[in-house]
Amino acid sequence: MLVQNLTALRKLVLDGVNMSMVSPKSFANLSSSLTYLSARWCSLRGVFPGTVFRLPSLTYLDISGNEEMSGILPKSNWTGPLESLSLRFTNFSGEIPDSIGNLKSLTVLDLTGCGLTGLIPSSMWNLKQLQILYLDGNNFIGVVEFENIAKFKDLRELVVSQELNLSYDTPLYTFPKLEVLGLGYCNLTEFPYFLSSLKRLLLLDLSLNRISGEIPRWFWGISHDTLEELHLSYNLLEGVIPQLHWKRLSYISLDNNLFQGPLPIPPSSTYGFLAYNNSFTGEIPSLICQLSSLQYLELSNNNLFGNMPSCFGNITNLIHLELSNNKLEGPLPRSLVKCVKLSSLILDHNEFGDIFPHWLEASQLFRLNLQSNKFHGRINLTDFGLSFPALQYLVISNNNFTGWLHAELFSNTSLGVIDLSNNEFGGLLPLLSPATFYYSVASNKLTGKIPSLICNATELQVTNLSNNSFIGSLPRCLTNFSTDLSVLNLRMNYLEGTIPQSFSSRCGLMTLDLSRNLFEGTLPQSLVKCGYLEVLDLSDNQIEDTFPRWLGTLLELKVLILRSNNLKDIMDIPMGAHLFPRLHILDISNNNFSDPLPANLITNLKGMMISENGQGESLYMTRSFNSTPYENSVAVTMKGLEIELVKILNFLTIIDLSHNSFQGNIPEAIGNLHSLVGLNLSHNNLTGSIPSTLGNLNDLGWLDLSSNKIRGAIPRKLGDLASLGYLNLSNNQLTGRIPQDKQLGTFSSGSFNGNLGLCGTPLLKACPGDAQPPPSPVSSTFDRKGHESWFKQKTIWIGYASGIAIGISIAYIAFEMEKPKWFMRGVRMLERRAAKWTEKPKRKAIKFHGQ
Repeated sequence: MLVQNLTALRKLVLDGVNMSMVSPKSFANLSSSLTYLSARWCSLRGVFPGTVFRLPSLTYLDISGNEEMSGILPKSNWTGPLESLSLRFTNFSGEIPDSIGNLKSLTVLDLTGCGLTGLIPSSMWNLKQLQILYLDGNNFIGVVEFENIAKFKDLRELVVSQELNLSYDTPLYTFPKLEVLGLGYCNLTEFPYFLSSLKRLLLLDLSLNRISGEIPRWFWGISHDTLEELHLSYNLLEGVIPQLHWKRLSYISLDNNLFQGPLPIPPSSTYGFLAYNNSFTGEIPSLICQLSSLQYLELSNNNLFGNMPSCFGNITNLIHLELSNNKLEGPLPRSLVKCVKLSSLILDHNEFGDIFPHWLEASQLFRLNLQSNKFHGRINLTDFGLSFPALQYLVISNNNFTGWLHAELFSNTSLGVIDLSNNEFGGLLPLLSPATFYYSVASNKLTGKIPSLICNATELQVTNLSNNSFIGSLPRCLTNFSTDLSVLNLRMNYLEGTIPQSFSSRCGLMTLDLSRNLFEGTLPQSLVKCGYLEVLDLSDNQIEDTFPRWLGTLLELKVLILRSNNLKDIMDIPMGAHLFPRLHILDISNNNFSDPLPANLITNLKGMMISENGQGESLYMTRSFNSTPYENSVAVTMKGLEIELVKILNFLTIIDLSHNSFQGNIPEAIGNLHSLVGLNLSHNNLTGSIPSTLGNLNDLGWLDLSSNKIRGAIPRKLGDLASLGYLNLSNNQLTGRIPQDKQLGTFSSGSFNGNLGLCGTPLLKACPGDAQPPPSPVSSTFDRKGHESWFKQKTIWIGYASGIAIGISIAYIAFEMEKPKWFMRGVRMLERRAAKWTEKPKRKAIKFHGQ
C-alpha cells in the first residue's frame, strides 16, 4: 500500500514517477495531516478516490497529466483549507458541483482538458479570491456571463473556452492584475474594448473565434511594455498589419486568417512567428534577417514571391523553417549554411530552382521537404548519411533530379519517409532501412526486378513503385510480409505472372493498385481476408476470370476497378445478397461480360443510394501516415477520354459497364442510386427504352448510353437533371422529337447523332409539322459557356453536408489530352471553397502558471 505507515506525512511529491502499476485507490490511505500532494504526469490509471478531496489539512492538490485517471468531484464535504486544485489533462467526468463555492481559500483552479460537462455552477462566481482560473477544454453547456468573471479582481491568469455574453464596447471590465488571458473558442465576433485597459498582460490568446474585419488601432497598444505572446490564429481577420512594436514580444501566431499586404516583421526578441494560411504578398523583407532569436518561422500558404533574402543565414538560431505553397523562386541562399541548428526545412510547392542542398551543414536536420519545385541536377544520394545523419523525413518529389540508384542506398539510414517520386532517377530499386514506413519512387525510370528483400522492411505502411519499368513477377512475400502495410501501388510497370494467392488473415491493406501491368491468371480469392480494403484497381491486365462477387463481402470496399481484362460470362448475383454495401466507384468496362445487366447487383449498392454526410471526414480519400499524406487516384472514362482523378472524392459515385456484351433493358433500379455522378453503359447490346427513373438522379454529371440498340423516345425527365454536364445518346435507335426542356436544350447534335428516328433541334432533321428548319446546332457537346455556369451552380451546394461531395464531383481531374481553361478555373474555385468548409482547427491548451 502507498505510504500507509507515514501517519505524520505533510508533503508528498511524486511528479514524473512512473506509477502505471499503482492503483490510485492507494491515495485513500494518505495521512489526515497531509497538506501538499503533487503527482503530476505519473501515468496513473483507474479511479482517483474522492476521499482525498476531504483530507482536513490539504491545501495543495495537483494530479494533472494523468490522462487515463478518472474521477468525479465531490458534491459535499470538501476540505476547507484547499488553496490550489489542478486536474489538468485528467479524465474526470461529470459536472462541477455547487459545493465548489464553499472553497473560500481557493486561489488556483485548473480544470483544463478534463471533459467536464453541464452548466458552470453560479456558486463558482463567489470564489472572489481566485487568482488563476483555467476552464478550457471541457464540454460545458450554456453561456457564461462575463460580468461574473469580472468580479474576480485578483485574477492573474484566466483561460476559458466557453461562449461568453459580454459587451464589446464597454471599458468597465477591469482586471488590474491580469497577466494571462485566453478567450479562445469563445465565439467572439469583435475585439472586446476592455482589452485596452490591460497593462500587465504577458499572454493574450483570442484564437479560434469568429472575429472579422481589420484589427482596430487601439489593439496595437495593449500591454505595450509587457506582452510576450499573442495568438490571433483561426479567425476571419483581414487588412494590412502595421509594424509590431511590442518590446518583449517573443511569440506571435497570425495564421489561418485573411490578412493581406506585406509581411509584418516582429521585434528582434521573437523566437516564434506563425503567419501561414493568409494572403500576405510581396517579397520576404530582408529585415527578417535581424531576428537573431527566431527559432520557428512558418509562412506557408501565402502569396509571397521573389528570392529568399541572401542574409537568411543570419538567423543562426533557426530550428524550423516552413515556406511551402508560395511563389518563391531562385536559388537557396548559401548563407543558410550558418543555420547549424536547423531541424526542419520545408520548402515544398514553390518555384525554387537550384541543385540539391548538399552544401548545408545541418547535422540536426530531421525533416527535408523540397517537393514540387524546380530543383534539378544529379544527386549523390550515397552521401546522405554523411551530410544529414539525423535525417528521417526526405521528400524531394516532383522536381527534375537525376541520379543512379543502387540497391544498398538507404539500407543503413534511419529514414522513415522516402519520397523520390516524379523525378528522373534511374537504376535499380533501393532496399530500405528497417525504420522506413513510407516509400515512394513512383514515376521515375527505375528498372529490374522487385527484390524479395524489400519484405525485410517490416515497418512499411506505404509502398508506391508505380510508373516505372520494373519487370518480372511479384514477390510472394509482398502480400503477407507486414500487417502494417496499408498501401501497395505497383501501377504502370511490366510486371507479369499471376497475382500471389497468399494474402493473409492479418492483411491490413487499404489500397491495392496493380493496374496497367501484364498479370494473368485468376483473381486471388485470398483478397477476401483484407477486411480493411477500400481501393482495389486491377485494370488493364490479362486476368481471366468471372465477376468476383466474393469481393462484395469486403465491407469497406469503396472503389473496384477491373477494366480491360478478360473477365467474362454472366454476372450471377443472387437476389437478396448483401454485397458491396459501401461501393462508390465500379468500373468493369472493356471485358467480355454478357447477358442482362446485373439488376441484383445494382439493388445492393447502398453506398450509391444516399449521399453520405461528409462533414467531419476528409473530403478526399487521402490517408495520412505519421503526417505524410498518400493520395488515392484512379482513371475513369468520360467524353471518350481517359481522365485521371488524381484525388478521389470520398463520395464520388461512378458506374462504368461500357464495352461489354450486356443485353436486355436498362434496369429501372438504377434510378434508386440517387448519389450517382457518372454512368457509362455505352458500347453494349442494350435494348428497350431509357427508363424514366434516370430522371431521379439529381446529382448525375455525365451519362453515356451511346452505341447500343436503345429504342423509344428520350424521357423529358432527363431535362430536370440540372447537374448534367455531358450527355451521349448517339448511335442507338431512339425516335421522336428531342425534348428541348431545361438541361436537354444545352447539348449539341453530337449527343444525338446516329439515331435515324430522332428529329428536331439540335439535329438538322426537322420533325413533321415543323414550320421552319431548326437553328444551327450548339458548338460542342460540352460547351464552354453553359457548363462553366454548371461549376458555379455547384459551389452553392458546398455548404451543405448532403451535397458536399457532389458539389465538386469532378474536381481535381487532370485531362490527359486537354485541359479546358473554363474547366480548370471551375476546379480551382471549387477546391478553395471546399477546403474552407472542411477546415477544422484543433484547440490547443494554454499553460502559463507554474512554468
